[in-house]
Amino acid sequence: MKKFFWLLVIIIFLGLGIKSDFSLAQQKVEINFFYSAICPYCEKEKEFLKELKEKYPEIEIKEYEVISNPKNKEILKDFYEKYQVPEKDKGWVPITFTPDKYFIGFNQQIAEDIESCIKECLIGEKPAPQKIKIPVFGEIDISKMSLPALTVTLGALDGLNPCAMWILLFLIALLINTRSRKRMWLVGGTFITASGIVYYLILTAWLNLFLAISYVNLTRLLIGAFALGIGTWQIKNFVGYRGVCPVTEGGTKFRDRIRSGLRDRAEKLVFSPLTLGILGGVIILALGVNLVEFFCSAGLPAIYTRILALNPISTLSYYLYLLLYTFIFMLDDLIIFSLAVITLSRIGFTAKYNYWATLFGGLLIFALGILLIFKPELLMFG
Repeated sequence: MKKFFWLLVIIIFLGLGIKSDFSLAQQKVEINFFYSAICPYCEKEKEFLKELKEKYPEIEIKEYEVISNPKNKEILKDFYEKYQVPEKDKGWVPITFTPDKYFIGFNQQIAEDIESCIKECLIGEKPAPQKIKIPVFGEIDISKMSLPALTVTLGALDGLNPCAMWILLFLIALLINTRSRKRMWLVGGTFITASGIVYYLILTAWLNLFLAISYVNLTRLLIGAFALGIGTWQIKNFVGYRGVCPVTEGGTKFRDRIRSGLRDRAEKLVFSPLTLGILGGVIILALGVNLVEFFCSAGLPAIYTRILALNPISTLSYYLYLLLYTFIFMLDDLIIFSLAVITLSRIGFTAKYNYWATLFGGLLIFALGILLIFKPELLMFG
């Protein structure tokens, strides 16, 4: 009965989101582009708009050549009047009219601004309120947040997830028994470096998936519903907390076999003579662990990369943000591991920390799910 209740909650939220998506999908976003056949900037924008149409099939682009076509000049005058274009801005091409604003000229910045405007139109109206209330934390001013701040916040929360560190803590416990700092640095350092690379690749895969999919609203709603499900699941775990990670605790033979296999492999690697083959085994162990952890921590990476894809920034900026997220995600691992090497003592999380981290993570993921479905424009920065 409880399972049915939680499933029903998720279906209701998903249904509300899909309903709003269908109503938006019926409205075409119209772009009116006025150009000259002899203008080089106009040619560049025509190519850009062509790519934009492929990326966002929901938009409708109307092109008007104004130098040799008197009828199009009259249409342009109507747009001047409708958008209240000042006299000093009239007569220039290219000029592009979106539902909300117009753009004169063309360069990289204008291209990004046009795409940003289109995304806002596809998602819905721009928000009036800039503050939201989140349980426990109270009122937060979204307008004062930035993409770097969100990256650091979600990366830190993701990294502090107890489920994401169980094998590292187990590895540290084994390495301490060797009483060799050199072995600890080599084996543990290789494991952390490999884990960071694997996690970065996972984030890159999520981002590329969202950037490649043209249907902005559909993926946004699906990830929003996914976030609601993950958040609800974590809050449910908080209510029925048993002091263990739901991924690594017992309960199924399959899960027990995975956990036991990874621990056995870690134990063999730690106590074997150091060779390149052993370090290669540590890298494979890191890959396996990240795939297992993916079930526990897939929520935040998926949510973060979807939010990142909503923001029109350069390709390099996308991957630099992923690099920052990965670094923050791995920072607590580096700190805990370094302290363990220096002190040769085991460091871990208390049951009380795990207890409250479960609630905090669940509430934040649930709140992000609500924003993705009902107020996604609040997650578009800059």
